[in-house]
Amino acid sequence: MALLEESFHSLEYRAAGCLIGVLLTFLVYLVLRRAAAESIRIKVIAAAIACVPAAAIFSTFNLAFALYQPLVARPLPPEGPGTATAPSAPSAPPAAPRAPLPDISQRAGRLIADGLVTWYFFFAAWASLYLAISSSGQLRRAERRAANAERAAQTAQLRALRYQVNPHFLFNTLNSLSSLVLARRDEEAENMIVGLSTFFRASLSIDPTGDISLAEELKFQELYLDIEKVRFPNRLRVRFEVDEAVMGAEVPPLILQPIVENAIKHGVARTNETVTLTISAAEEDGLLRIGVENDRGPSAMTGDPSEAAQLGGNPAAPGAGVGLANVSERLHARFGAEAACEHERLPAGGYRVTIKMPLNDHV
Repeated sequence: MALLEESFHSLEYRAAGCLIGVLLTFLVYLVLRRAAAESIRIKVIAAAIACVPAAAIFSTFNLAFALYQPLVARPLPPEGPGTATAPSAPSAPPAAPRAPLPDISQRAGRLIADGLVTWYFFFAAWASLYLAISSSGQLRRAERRAANAERAAQTAQLRALRYQVNPHFLFNTLNSLSSLVLARRDEEAENMIVGLSTFFRASLSIDPTGDISLAEELKFQELYLDIEKVRFPNRLRVRFEVDEAVMGAEVPPLILQPIVENAIKHGVARTNETVTLTISAAEEDGLLRIGVENDRGPSAMTGDPSEAAQLGGNPAAPGAGVGLANVSERLHARFGAEAACEHERLPAGGYRVTIKMPLNDHV
């Protein structure tokens, strides 16, 4: 072994050893790469097997280089009968005899075995590091794929929920338009058609899976309420109570549409009195709170619990399934547990629906 340690002082030996080590490590890498699709158990077995020949080859290289590395020894001093030292010169110490060349060939098997154990752990440590890094990379890629699949599913859900609104709204509006035509209220019918086309042109230009500012959302509701004012010119009064500080907040597009429709359907269409529809918005405990309420309704006049449930948008109530259920599902899909949709009957009559969501400024 001392002979092997001596050989490390040779720069050529180190360069050759590094080159062979790199090549052997690359071969181990190729074996592990072929097993990349297998389980971690198969990868570990493949690494354990691949490291054996790599360590054996590297150990054999060490021994072979040591055998052929020339040994440098000091020569013995000259001897002979004619050799004499000057009397005045001090005698030099005798030179050490030349060290005999050990018979490494007799111990080659043991030396290779010793080196195999040493270098096996070296290659095994490298293979373990590679497996750890590659497994970590595969885990991150799997997490990204799962996250992308979840986002795709969420996008599809939001798109489906968003597109439920337009057919529902269109059915109600066309039904009202038919009533105006039958009543020969031609000018009002024409105004409704213009308002309807304006509303749909604006609503179809937005991304159903993105967000818009609260100011844009309120503009959509104004367009819709202008259509409803044609139907109920003397019964519908609209009021906005919106804090200017939240006008730039992000909201899902047309999130208020089913709520406002319910307020018109159950609060205005079922009474001959003037109904005030109030849309409010403000910050509350770090959340955006938006309220829609009407001060009249069948529940306020008759006290009928079933009608009150309809006003509240109970999914089980007739005609309310696409209303608040749609809003609740969209909020849950977009914000999870951070958002909420609440509804209540007001003590003085009428109904209020409140939605809460994270307050983020629209870019």
